[in-house]
Amino acid sequence: MSSEYQIGHEGEFSFRGHTLDELQEMELEEVAELLPARQRRSIVRGLTEEKHKLLEKAREAGEEETANDPIRTHLRDMPVVPEMVGLTFAVHDGQNFERVKVEPEMLGHYLGEFQLTRSSVEHGQAGIGATRSSKFVPLK
Repeated sequence: MSSEYQIGHEGEFSFRGHTLDELQEMELEEVAELLPARQRRSIVRGLTEEKHKLLEKAREAGEEETANDPIRTHLRDMPVVPEMVGLTFAVHDGQNFERVKVEPEMLGHYLGEFQLTRSSVEHGQAGIGATRSSKFVPLK
């Protein structure tokens, strides 16, 4: 099984035979043809108004040299397209906005894949009253 993206001999990024510069010059529909089926289908069927607004914000932030401010979004189902590479997004995980810096290797994935919604739980000791036997443990 071959990888979708690879680093060339000169250290240049390549996604399905196209360099990042070539991908950024393509129209969204042309890029959609290179994406996996699920992401391609969501773009071909039409992006929602919110997703279009997010792309516009990404284009504006890409034109500005100061792209330090993250673009806040709840759109975890937005496919990563070449216009977003190099930008920082604050993706909502259900409780907080966490920063995600978009790298070229993220092309073809969703923004939500890089920000987990569940945190790991480490269980400690049982508290007082947690079991039937702890009823007889003296408190002092």
